[in-house]
Amino acid sequence: MGQQYHHRKREFIMMCGIVDLGSNTIRLSIYQYEGEHFRLLLNKKTMAGLAGYVQDGVLSDGGILVACRVLSSYRALLSNFSVSEMHVFATASLRNISNTGEAVEAIRDVTGVTVEVLDGETEAALSFKGAVLPGGVPTGLLADIGGGSVELVSYRDMSITSACSLPMGSLSLYTRFVDGLFPTPEERRAIRACVSAELDRVRTGGLTCRHLCGVGGTIRAVSKLAVDVFGKDPESRILTADEIRALYKLLKKGGKDTLRQILHAAPDRVHTLLPGLLLLNAVVKAYGVETVSASSTGVREGYLMDRVIGR
Repeated sequence: MGQQYHHRKREFIMMCGIVDLGSNTIRLSIYQYEGEHFRLLLNKKTMAGLAGYVQDGVLSDGGILVACRVLSSYRALLSNFSVSEMHVFATASLRNISNTGEAVEAIRDVTGVTVEVLDGETEAALSFKGAVLPGGVPTGLLADIGGGSVELVSYRDMSITSACSLPMGSLSLYTRFVDGLFPTPEERRAIRACVSAELDRVRTGGLTCRHLCGVGGTIRAVSKLAVDVFGKDPESRILTADEIRALYKLLKKGGKDTLRQILHAAPDRVHTLLPGLLLLNAVVKAYGVETVSASSTGVREGYLMDRVIGR
């Protein structure tokens, strides 16, 4: 099971792989853990873009095949590290389709891998556990912006007060509304209308949160972009609401300058960064957020803590 026995401490040192089968990316994280303590050994990301294989709510055979190929390659990689334990979970990529059962069964038949499909509330709770509980700001809002969904968790004194998952993300918004590389003014208006309607549907009247803990590749990419544009410390993970608005105004112009900026900071998100930034900006505005911290941890760490170590 990818374990070593440490004679002096008389404890098992375990290793496992956690795979997040997302709508935009499929990520493998390899962890070493002893008791409740763990550390990340390796991160691998594949830009699979599964949301782009969904038509009329159905994930195509081509999309399922892409998932199978990536999972098989990850299992081979783990084998090279003598790690036999691999846990795979899916979020909006398989949750927000009409053929979830068929997709899970096909993946299992082809690869032998069982995928756990997380519901929205579970994903939100695991993101909170992985990103906020390890020494985060005690009261605020968590936003996990993925390729196919966004999870919003409000919390006070390190306890969740409300949590929800919305069926929209950086890649799904791009796929649904954008025809070219960057959204036109009309397409941006359509995205904003969709995002505003979803936020209005779930937002508790008058709820404001000064601090937002941001989880996911979109927010990490926005943080990298801010370092480039504003000359911030490369280690900085804090963004202000004004900086987020300024970045959106800069990118929405489109054209070669926008392309150059994104290719330098986050080339693998050249088409999804602007829809994701628009979504983040809308959340910041709706909840009166003043500062955003880009978390380096999230749902995978929460899954490890809850599903693996918590056993």
